[in-house]
Amino acid sequence: ANAPDTAERAILRASETLGITEAAAGTAFHRLLMDLGGWAQHARWLLWQAELAGDTDTTLIDLLAIRLVWEEALLTHAPAVAEAWAQTVQIHASPVQPTPDMVIDAILQDAAERAHQRGLMAKLSGPRAAKGRPALQAAFCIDVRSEVFRRALESTAPQAETIGFAGFFGLPVAHRPHGTDEVATHLPVLLNPALHSHSHGSDAFETRARIDARATRAWGRFRQAAVSSFAFVEAAGPAYGWKLLKSSLHLGHKAEEDPAPQFATPLDAATKAATGAAVLKAMSMQSGHARLVLLLGHGAQVTNNPHESAYHCGACGGQTGEVSARLLADLLNDPETRAGLPAHGITLPEDTRFVAGLHDTTTDAITLYAKSVPANHVPDLAQTRKWLDQAAQTARAERAARLPGATGATVAKRALNWAEVRPEWGLAGCAAFIAAPRPATEGVDLGGRAFLHSYDWQQDKGFGTLELIITAPVVVASWISLQYYGSAVAPDTFGGGNKLIHNVIGGIGVVQGNGGTLRPGLPLQAVHDGAALAHDPLRLSVMIEAPTDAMNDILSRHPGVRALFDNGWLHLFALEGGRIAHRYRPGLVWEAETQA
Repeated sequence: ANAPDTAERAILRASETLGITEAAAGTAFHRLLMDLGGWAQHARWLLWQAELAGDTDTTLIDLLAIRLVWEEALLTHAPAVAEAWAQTVQIHASPVQPTPDMVIDAILQDAAERAHQRGLMAKLSGPRAAKGRPALQAAFCIDVRSEVFRRALESTAPQAETIGFAGFFGLPVAHRPHGTDEVATHLPVLLNPALHSHSHGSDAFETRARIDARATRAWGRFRQAAVSSFAFVEAAGPAYGWKLLKSSLHLGHKAEEDPAPQFATPLDAATKAATGAAVLKAMSMQSGHARLVLLLGHGAQVTNNPHESAYHCGACGGQTGEVSARLLADLLNDPETRAGLPAHGITLPEDTRFVAGLHDTTTDAITLYAKSVPANHVPDLAQTRKWLDQAAQTARAERAARLPGATGATVAKRALNWAEVRPEWGLAGCAAFIAAPRPATEGVDLGGRAFLHSYDWQQDKGFGTLELIITAPVVVASWISLQYYGSAVAPDTFGGGNKLIHNVIGGIGVVQGNGGTLRPGLPLQAVHDGAALAHDPLRLSVMIEAPTDAMNDILSRHPGVRALFDNGWLHLFALEGGRIAHRYRPGLVWEAETQA
């Protein structure tokens, strides 16, 4: 009742009462917030979102103030704890020193990572011979799951070429789906949207979609309300038997295809050309285009899964890549775009056609959005569909070997199983990020463990694309890697708990059972197969084919990114001719790397 009237004053008074010195404050405050589990992490996320918009959020400070006031009250009303508390503050004020066990763990961790790096060094033996004009080009997201499908497609169709690029395809879009006014960002969380789009169809279609959505939301709120939920189970439970049976037998109608996305404000001809050229340059696709170029975003078809966004595209902010792929395909097929590209040093062949698609990483099915393909490309498209179907079978068979109880024939059914706790492995196993021309990794079995970004530094004047790669995709990949790492090595602190007993709280996260703290990270079933870890917890090894001087210049301009490497969160290697040549050391130092 007598607490100060602001969070800042409460923190200052409680710190003074508790004897928390400036030296102790950092780790003491961190420990108090970590006691709150995911709630403190969600508060930090709210602050992050506000900072991106140039604003701020005080939720985290408010939580810290509450924790300190509780500790202050405990010390005031239970003075017997004063001596123990003083010792705790003294420990927090002391420099953090690793214990002998921590040193041993660090040595073993480094040894495990070097073993994996030696394996990569043996596999990356140099680029394959250059080919002529490919019969097909397929651009996939850099996601590790794409590596399996890309390899399968290239083995099925040796005349095809695959490309890796961040799944938002260089379009920082805020998108409004049909039937709603809510806007979702389809871009890495590091960026702010620069473009706006929507998928609105006819007035009748929009009206029907909005009515359906409102009815669904109202029904959901009624079922989950504190009072009506119990009566609902008693009265309507038996009626859900048919719905459960349909879900179990995978019955039901196919959803109607959403209207094609389009930019909310049409771009002028100059902007179209500049945007298209920027994306093609970032993809190292200034020349050598095939007749048919696929732009394949990805998403995951899962059922009854609160962590659905974790299976979608990280570069799209947890959305699928469909919107980004379709917008870019339309942009690059636009006559105004193509007419303006030569001014940017790019000339597309007259017969090159871009087709958007979506790779379902759970079933390995590829959906192509190709209703307006010219007649002379129909045979190319038919052949492409055959190659994709054959590659999907190969990819499913490979993935089934890792999934408990799965076969190549049953993998796809896991997407519709509402009781399936492991519809797919997601990005479990991710351990490397490789930015290099595709010939450096083509034909190499990387086991679905590497993010693959196509990059040719010799086409990158000024190294602007290299800077984008190091400051955006590498950072996003590091977050994904560390999320899996933390969920595997410290599941009680950084994991999402047991998926079997999850309850969704407030639409922001999950708790286990009917109480407890908000759980961050990934569920146990996402990193463990029931008998052993399915994710090998290694720090990400970033391998880039580019001059070391250029990478040093970029790291010097971005101290936050440099800190990831200098402080040992990530490894960095320079490739030369498709082979590992140098290892980065703290302080912008490079040392030669040998096979030994």
